[in-house]
Amino acid sequence: MASTHHSEISPHDIITQVAISDVELAPIEPQNSKETDSLLVVFAEPYDADNPKDWTTGRKWAVTDVLSATGFNRIMVSTIMAPALSLIAKEFDMNSAESAMALSIYLLATAFGPLVIGPLSEVYGRKPILHASNIWFLIWNLVCGFANSKEVLIGSRFLAGFGASAIYALANGVLGDVWRPEQRGRSLSIYLLIPLLGAAVGPIIGGFMAGRTTWRWMFWSTSIFQAVMIFVAFTAFQETYEPLILRSRADQIRRDTGDNRYYTLDERQHTSAGPWRVLGRALLRPLRLLAFHPIIQITSIISGLGYGVLYIVLSTFSDLWTKHYGQSVEISGLHYIACALGEIIGSQICATVMDRLYHRMTVRSERAHFPELRLPSIIPGAVIAPLGLLLYGWTAQYLIHWAVVDLAILIALLGMQIMTAFLFPLFAPRMYEVMGYGWGNSTIAIITILVGVSGPAALWVYGEKLRGKARAVL
Repeated sequence: MASTHHSEISPHDIITQVAISDVELAPIEPQNSKETDSLLVVFAEPYDADNPKDWTTGRKWAVTDVLSATGFNRIMVSTIMAPALSLIAKEFDMNSAESAMALSIYLLATAFGPLVIGPLSEVYGRKPILHASNIWFLIWNLVCGFANSKEVLIGSRFLAGFGASAIYALANGVLGDVWRPEQRGRSLSIYLLIPLLGAAVGPIIGGFMAGRTTWRWMFWSTSIFQAVMIFVAFTAFQETYEPLILRSRADQIRRDTGDNRYYTLDERQHTSAGPWRVLGRALLRPLRLLAFHPIIQITSIISGLGYGVLYIVLSTFSDLWTKHYGQSVEISGLHYIACALGEIIGSQICATVMDRLYHRMTVRSERAHFPELRLPSIIPGAVIAPLGLLLYGWTAQYLIHWAVVDLAILIALLGMQIMTAFLFPLFAPRMYEVMGYGWGNSTIAIITILVGVSGPAALWVYGEKLRGKARAVL
């Protein structure tokens, strides 16, 4: 076995000889009669320096931090326009729906992007997809800054959002690549910490830029930051996708030994399929999962509701302070700090509870792990979020002191973080005009608690059964 103190691993350490009759896969044709066995290339146990899960802690955090900082900029860009929507609408002669679309169409793209980007990362690896998406995002975010019409602004926001969606598609995969299950709660909390700050920093920067200079600097400044992150990603981010790492290892062994019997499990599974068929299968898998996997459908509804409520808040929060409380655009942006604090506190609480719950329900109770053991940590958030929304709605309705309103939105988003962003902001302004903040938020709170409690409860009771039925979809 490989020593835990050495990174050099011989071919004998990294292969396991497997008789063809022992695997339910298409056999590799031997080059001569003596080559009757195939040699499976795997990571050495108990330690392999090339295995992302065996990387040093510093190396793991370097990859995690690149994702976190990249996520910060892309989430900041998603919210930075919020305080300046009225100014942009005036310059481009946009109605309320069009100005809301300029903000939320970015989120529409981030909904579609992972359906393509996620599968591509499983064919070509995480690293090249991250680099390509970084450059794509930079180009279209710059176009937003130079837009001369509402059509160009909305279109470039959509394309920038498509590039930004790579972080949503890659983050969970990369964290799963490098961190073991008992470490993922903490790694997720650190990863989320910096991006969630972007939800507050974006509107703050946007508010001051809109009040003191041109709104175009919102996009120019974030493009400068993105250019820096491209350089950092090229130097610090390393490939984490295990099948691709093993494939490179197998290629190297085949070149060094001249023996074509060496292969990886991923190569064996795709031996009979051409590259286009492999790519097509990967691209269709998310759609099949969404169409036929009930667990994916339930969690998608919960996530969609959560993002929808979040962007109702983000797209209307500035108007509350400028139109109803009579505050300046700059000051209205500062209230978004409460939004970010709620999400940050919620993410840190949830991460700690998730890891402790996992340990208590598996290690301490000597119980086998199954995914539904993560669900109990969701329920408190499903109750807290609607209560926060009710408090936010009625304190805003009666123009209670701004500190109480900010506290209420902090509580609401704290709960949302512990538990169809595009369409929600389109109807939110009209909803508040007709129903007011009190009844509007009361309606959202009722829907949130119904979905937030019934969804996890259904997964807790039927999760294992549903997972069994959905295996054929994969």
